[in-house]
Amino acid sequence: MGQINHHLSDQLLIGYAAGALPEAFNLVVATHISLCDECRARLGSFETVGGCLLDSGPAASVASDALVNTLKLIAEGPKEPPKVSRNRAGNVFPTPLHDYAGSDLSAVRWRPMGGGVRQARLATSGAATARLLYIPGGTHIPDHGHRGTEMTLVLQGAFRDETDRFGRGDIEIADQQMQHTPVAEPGAACICLAATDAPLKFNSLIPRIAQPFLRI
Repeated sequence: MGQINHHLSDQLLIGYAAGALPEAFNLVVATHISLCDECRARLGSFETVGGCLLDSGPAASVASDALVNTLKLIAEGPKEPPKVSRNRAGNVFPTPLHDYAGSDLSAVRWRPMGGGVRQARLATSGAATARLLYIPGGTHIPDHGHRGTEMTLVLQGAFRDETDRFGRGDIEIADQQMQHTPVAEPGAACICLAATDAPLKFNSLIPRIAQPFLRI
């Protein structure tokens, strides 16, 4: 994999460490940090700070039978450890995606969006939505803005927009001030993991008409 040039913000990493992000955003963060040594190290620093704050805070009271009940739950739990899936060389999907999308592209149930672009919505909680996007090489996504935050992580191929180029492992964070027209580079299809907490804001008529049906 080439060098990752676009990383997560401190705000998102702190939110992830604190458990304050929607599930869809957590999925994007977890997938990115599985690919990015720099963001994984920064996350570790924030988690260390959070642990120190917990240690320095006041002790919380617990029920007198909390330990007994916890040990009982452990004893009644699964007897075999869960199977851990591991990344294979050349696999498009990092491990955090496996429980949501399967271990490889053959497991994805794509739905057409027009122009050869396909999407697959992933099951997450309602605060934000996550989807996989399949964009053929040379294809552009219609010009649009954002009503909230969109996180887009490249898993295969690359795309460009008015801001920069994004390849595998790179993540673009779009907010309400951004207007862009992403274009997949020629060659292999660009496959992305995207999460949004509000509908996109398309500037042309046809995408606006199709938007309720595509749920984007």
